[in-house]
Amino acid sequence: MRKSLAILSIVLVFTALLGCGQKKFAPQAIHEDVDVCAVCNMQVKDGAYATQIITKDGRSLKFDDLGCMNKWKMENGTDQIGMDYVRDYNDKSWIEYEKAAYVYDPSIRTPMAYGIVSFKDKKAAEAFMKEQGAGKLLSADELAQHSWQQSKDMMGMDDHEHMEESSGTHGQMHGDGAGEDESKEMNMNSNSGH
Repeated sequence: MRKSLAILSIVLVFTALLGCGQKKFAPQAIHEDVDVCAVCNMQVKDGAYATQIITKDGRSLKFDDLGCMNKWKMENGTDQIGMDYVRDYNDKSWIEYEKAAYVYDPSIRTPMAYGIVSFKDKKAAEAFMKEQGAGKLLSADELAQHSWQQSKDMMGMDDHEHMEESSGTHGQMHGDGAGEDESKEMNMNSNSGH
């Protein structure tokens, strides 16, 4: 009996030690009725453009556009980030920021007009570019050198005016409830010559 208890104690201590230092920073669900972007205070849609940072202390910071998440990182640094996530444009699954492939084109319509969408792998990103006839493939490292300019044509107003809008008009930036597939087609076809 003592031998079994000693072995069990060793196993429990070993398991506890393995768990320490390996904190998991899993993405949290998006709740459209309450979640707002940590940068622009607009509603975060539970869709392909949502991004998220889980801080080392377990807080979830949600963003309506990859550009807003980048702005937060520029203003706050990366020391407090446990993990950062983007969504796959096709199936909306969460992907670690560093592992995703990105496509940029000013004609891609995103909530805050940064024109960047994310994919779980390079193959999916390349298929998107081929289908749309536009886009530049970028890695997470290459995004660090990206200019992060908002497309004024896509926003329809300057940054100052947009930031003063109430969150109630944010749906207009997302297409006023148009279906996701219809929205994808409309967004890219409007500027497919780029």
